[in-house]
Amino acid sequence: MAPVTRYTQSDGASIAYQVIGDGPLDMLFLPGWISQVEQMWELPALRRFLERLATFGRLIVFDRRGTGLSDRLVAPHSLEQETLDALAVLDAAGSERAALFTYLLGGLVGALLAAEHPERIGALIMYGSVSRTAWAPDYDWALTVEEREALVERNIVSWGEPDNEAIGLLAPSMADDHALAEWLARLQRLSASPGEARNLLASAIDLDVRAALPHIHVPTLVMHRGRELGWDVRHSRYLAEHIPGARYVELEGSDSFPFIGDSDAILEEIEEFLTGARRVEVTRALRTVLFTDIVGSTARVADIGDGNWRDLLARHHEDVRKELERFGGREVKTVGDGFLATFDGPPSRALRCALAITAAGRELGLEVRIGMHTGECELIGDDVGGMAVHIASRVSGLAGAGEVLVSGTVFGTVVGGPFAFEDRGLHELRGVPGRWPLFALGAPARGDDAAPAHAGMTP
Repeated sequence: MAPVTRYTQSDGASIAYQVIGDGPLDMLFLPGWISQVEQMWELPALRRFLERLATFGRLIVFDRRGTGLSDRLVAPHSLEQETLDALAVLDAAGSERAALFTYLLGGLVGALLAAEHPERIGALIMYGSVSRTAWAPDYDWALTVEEREALVERNIVSWGEPDNEAIGLLAPSMADDHALAEWLARLQRLSASPGEARNLLASAIDLDVRAALPHIHVPTLVMHRGRELGWDVRHSRYLAEHIPGARYVELEGSDSFPFIGDSDAILEEIEEFLTGARRVEVTRALRTVLFTDIVGSTARVADIGDGNWRDLLARHHEDVRKELERFGGREVKTVGDGFLATFDGPPSRALRCALAITAAGRELGLEVRIGMHTGECELIGDDVGGMAVHIASRVSGLAGAGEVLVSGTVFGTVVGGPFAFEDRGLHELRGVPGRWPLFALGAPARGDDAAPAHAGMTP
């Protein structure tokens, strides 16, 4: 479940932001140039990247003025205004001092914040960032103003359309991934109209914060992938050479997006820089992932009142935990009024548990929907992550009231056993490549608290 979007005011404009995680360390992410804080969570790779950042402390993200859910520009863009907006977000999030994580054009604002507001900025992390956007005699690897103007127009021609040529530049390791191209196109449409995008890009054609670099005295980490195609690696080398005491790490790979390619290498560098150590390597294991959700909970609260709902929800949670214990499941966490749980081994026990949970819900007058998928998960402490978790969540979202919906992987694992399924056809799962066969689990047989009546797939 994506975090809640909130708003704060900055010089008369509403700025959208989110806070993820908890802990003593705050990190503010400064986006490359466009963003939409709710759409970011729709791409599993980016969601995983952000969730991992949030394990280091509190992660604060926001849409810069002019993009996403924040107010549109009514005055010419300025870096000074962006620094004030970032400080307003920190104030709204209750952050007295934060580390900055910058990407691409976010580096311009990050450099000014670190140089001019050291009392608010405890550390600076710059990935694929820049201090100047156009050619100069002593900065001759950047595009000229004319070249950047032409690039702006090429971007606008295909704005909001799936463009694998753009993916080939920003994420060459996934150049043929249509799902990623679709996600980027939707991000563009939700972030800015073509005209707004042209104005934003035009405002960034010739920006320069190099004068601020010698005045940055907070701990600084600069990273760049050496073979990146989008922005020349010399941008980051320049930053590292001109920020006093900066640590420079040149990474393998050619992808610009930090969440594509070997994103773990970036995350491990950030973790060591901020905490002094890297966590033990993430363990991967086969698990059946189960998501539960109460259907129509808002209407039920309105019907019975807050107090009665809290009592009813407590009874439901007690029933779910009892069934998880009974069938050997492990509660990972609650998600809203639902649960995320995992099961070791074949999914048979998970299927039986799902049926028991829906039955217990009906006894309380609740309709519970459940989604399930079996796949390789990342075991991160007491939490789980990875594509298998995202697939199970997407399947749950497609389930009907009182229904247990499973992926074809679950069905294929138990086919021939004592379970009945109804074929629900092929479905696209948002942010997941390909089309996935889904199946609805049938009712249990009489006298069997676990198994449905007939083996195989029902018509």
